[in-house]
Amino acid sequence: MKVSDVMIYDISAVFEDETVERAVNIMAGHVISGVPVVDEDMKVVGFITETDIMKASIPSYFSLLQSASFLPDTDQFMKNISKIRDHKVSEYMSKPPIVVKADSPLIYAADLMIRHNIKTIPVVDDENRLIGVVTKMGILKAALEGELK
Repeated sequence: MKVSDVMIYDISAVFEDETVERAVNIMAGHVISGVPVVDEDMKVVGFITETDIMKASIPSYFSLLQSASFLPDTDQFMKNISKIRDHKVSEYMSKPPIVVKADSPLIYAADLMIRHNIKTIPVVDDENRLIGVVTKMGILKAALEGELK
């Protein structure tokens, strides 16, 4: 089975100069955890996730104190997210992006997701232009239906 057999063609993306707030609104509106970041030619230049934005907003000391007894400063989080809302997504996106081609084996995409701990991979054409995405859920659904051949 190939990536093209389970990929989603109707997708959202953001341009690298769009704001963090716009990316969050797209993710919230489509109930997705991340979106590809593209340039003016629709070439994938990165990927931004809710985790990328959360990491940029939570005080750095929080990651050092990952304990059930530690309560982060909510006010500081709110101030930080307000500060970055108008920043460009290019400041926080993951790059270089992990991408696959439509004719790649689906098991290859699954392996990338596991190795890099990601939920969605942009699917690109030969010129690295965005044509869709493949998700963990799409792969799981195909596997449960016995279609991973």
